[in-house]
Amino acid sequence: MYNRVMLIDNIRLIIKAGNGGKGSGHLFRNSQTAKGGPDGGDGGNGGSIYFQGSHNLSDLRIFRYMKKIVAENGTNGKGQKMFGRNGSNLVSFVPLGTRITDLSSGTITEITDTTTPMLFAKGGIGGRGNVIFKSSTNQTPINFESGGQGEIKELFLELRLIAEIGLIGLPNAGKSSLLKVLTKATPAVGAYPFTTLDPTIGMLGTHSIADIPGLIEGASRGKGLGIDFLRHIEKTKILVHCIDLTNPDSLKSYETIREEFRQFDPTLLDKMEYILLTKTDLVDKETIQRVTKLFTKAKKKVLTCSIYDPKSIESLKKLLEKIY
Repeated sequence: MYNRVMLIDNIRLIIKAGNGGKGSGHLFRNSQTAKGGPDGGDGGNGGSIYFQGSHNLSDLRIFRYMKKIVAENGTNGKGQKMFGRNGSNLVSFVPLGTRITDLSSGTITEITDTTTPMLFAKGGIGGRGNVIFKSSTNQTPINFESGGQGEIKELFLELRLIAEIGLIGLPNAGKSSLLKVLTKATPAVGAYPFTTLDPTIGMLGTHSIADIPGLIEGASRGKGLGIDFLRHIEKTKILVHCIDLTNPDSLKSYETIREEFRQFDPTLLDKMEYILLTKTDLVDKETIQRVTKLFTKAKKKVLTCSIYDPKSIESLKKLLEKIY
């Protein structure tokens, strides 16, 4: 029994940048000077909040129990012209392809860079101390400024790409078993429908592969967990459509999925797709040839494999790497 970890691909989050520190209204005093001039320093700036892409994350799980992100406030200024310390900036890392929507303004930003943090909430400016207010007509000002408020925003984070390659097909088409031998992922495997309830992601070299839960007829109308499954398929670049060779009507299995695509979002039909005929160890050569010919006639790119045939798995690995 494998431990399943739910893939989190969208989250609602409040972010609060730090407030600026208060400026000081201090007047200089020491044993020699009873009534000195202003020497109040400025307050520090509040910390800002940034988001940055990372190759080390595959979903938004780190935010699952996080309702709010708050940056550090700037500290207050002090006498002797001591400036307050700036609050530390916060950088939150998200998977590449995360789309962040500011729910107040409707502004949408997609995170596509792993080197440059993107600003989402600016920290408040530190208030000025009374030194700045000294003039020829007011040599001892006591006025100062409070720090500015840090920005508060409500964001919706949505992962737009969960994997480069998505394994799709009807339940029990062999997707989970295939992912297990292609990568080091440990999906649940069982001889019953919907063993996989959430996508499992594994890495083949530097490329991510997702085992997308099995679709059924009526998925586009919400049957089973269809809408969620189809939404995950939107977030892959290349589809490997797994067809079980023991199914007596392979073409119908394929068309069932394609029809659900058509009903849900016709653009899914335009994704790069490969047909992978699975479980070759359970059928004879004539069946493999017949079904292969069926799909090649339909001008589909056809591959075959069995998880019990290391040679076919190695060939599949090389082909998937070559595609990229």
